[in-house]
Amino acid sequence: MQLQGNVAIVTGAAQGIGRAIAEAFLKEGAQVVLADIDPKGADTAAALGENALFVKADVGAAADCTALVEAAVEAFGRVDILVNNAAIIHTADFLDLKEEDFDRVLRVNTKGSFLMGQAAARQMVKQGEGGNIINMSSVNGLMAIPNQTPYNVSKGAINQLTRNMALALAPHNIRVNAIGPGSIMTDLLKVVMDSEEVRQRILGRTPLGRCGEVEEIASIAVFLAAAASSYVTGQIIYADGGRMALNYTVPVSE
Repeated sequence: MQLQGNVAIVTGAAQGIGRAIAEAFLKEGAQVVLADIDPKGADTAAALGENALFVKADVGAAADCTALVEAAVEAFGRVDILVNNAAIIHTADFLDLKEEDFDRVLRVNTKGSFLMGQAAARQMVKQGEGGNIINMSSVNGLMAIPNQTPYNVSKGAINQLTRNMALALAPHNIRVNAIGPGSIMTDLLKVVMDSEEVRQRILGRTPLGRCGEVEEIASIAVFLAAAASSYVTGQIIYADGGRMALNYTVPVSE
């Protein structure tokens, strides 16, 4: 029960990594507000029990971010932990990428993390007991995919936002870190892994020879939110099966 007595907000929590983090926090004793633009997050929260609350929110809108923090305080009395997990992608060749699509991705992924971080941090400062903010980066914050320009840019910006927030909020005892997942077995990845070509390409650049599980990302979030990481701030922890250390392609067994 590493998070007993803590109240957490997890954005993008209707499914995937966000849901796994919410579940892990609940198991560790936290009360959790699950936020998502997708209304099916209400079903997710209902399935997780009385210590879980769903709030529909668009993290790219400052008013929604403020209302989300207020809802958490109204329901559970405080905010101790924020996980900025909400994110979208848009696939397009660089020469064909539209301005509005570039803006839309950065609005959610980068601006959303800024707005939510600011809203939650203001509440944490008001409480006067510190807190934890965890941003969701990606290996693509450092490595690039040609047809994922806005996503790559947004995650690179998350890395710098994390460092800047950590420095700015350190005087208030608010720690800020990020997690950079590699290929994680979300519902989307499960679908594309049905293609043998895609499977070979992904596993061929992953030294551990497998994809990660959402629960493995959630366990890092628990560590960063708990007292076990009390001297860790301004860091990006990459969970990628060794991919970023690799400078060649590994053979994949049949």
